[in-house]
Amino acid sequence: MLDGVTLDQLRTFIAAADEGSFSAAGRKLKRAQSVVSQTLGNLELQLGVLLFDRSTRKPTLTEQGRALLLEARDAARSMDLFKAKARRLAGGLEPEVSAVIDVMFPIEVLTTAVREFRAVFPETPLRLYVEALGAVLKPVIDGVCDFGIVGSLPTTSPDLVKEKVLSVRTIMVAAPHHPLCTITGPIPRSVLEEHIQLVLTDRTTLSSGREFGVFSNRTWRLADLGAKLSFLRAGLGWGSMPRGSIEADLASGELVQLQLEDAQADEYTMPMSIIYPAAKPPGMAGRWLMERLKNSDCAG
Repeated sequence: MLDGVTLDQLRTFIAAADEGSFSAAGRKLKRAQSVVSQTLGNLELQLGVLLFDRSTRKPTLTEQGRALLLEARDAARSMDLFKAKARRLAGGLEPEVSAVIDVMFPIEVLTTAVREFRAVFPETPLRLYVEALGAVLKPVIDGVCDFGIVGSLPTTSPDLVKEKVLSVRTIMVAAPHHPLCTITGPIPRSVLEEHIQLVLTDRTTLSSGREFGVFSNRTWRLADLGAKLSFLRAGLGWGSMPRGSIEADLASGELVQLQLEDAQADEYTMPMSIIYPAAKPPGMAGRWLMERLKNSDCAG
């Protein structure tokens, strides 16, 4: 009998409880009072419990009715969410958006875009990864992520579409107590090679055999930009950082920009691009997020 309980019966039960009478529930549901009364009678028969006490002028909820009303509301709400999601999917909205973001991408730009994404697509889950080098490419190539934002690895697969997003300015820095900061004038490469350079490393083999912005033979490899920043502040080495993420450190003097003999290495502008499979472009919500990121004026 319980398998025959319908959503219509539950909605009728909720309406009668909320409106305080069968006639008021009928008006709300645009049905005759007799239909409401019959629907609730059938529901009580199927459940095996009395939902309303009809001995008074207006029917009142029984103890069992009050207990089951909460469950009825949850069931109706779940069905509403189910139908809403089905409508979104039928309209081309994907069930989830997943993306992998290069560690060098400005976090404030990403945060603003994600905040607006939540307002526009409140029911669409978002899954984000933050990676570097080949670890940005691999989730997109493997189909784990709908799209990625890549910058620190200049080459991509020919099967991926590439769309420019913005450019990030990176500079070479060290802590003020680091030996390199005592040198007057531009620092030659021969001197840089004497000191440990902190370098982002690749979790994958996609960039194997290639180096990006490495000037020293003495390197410490880190897979996390936050760890690299902490090590730089501690004077454990020197290296490049996105300028936008260390403005406060530069202003406070906790980090100092290095002047290198190779002027082009002093400050490098890294172009960043969105990548996604040509055979499987992102859906409606993913495309919205990509366009929002592309239209950002911030350049890190």
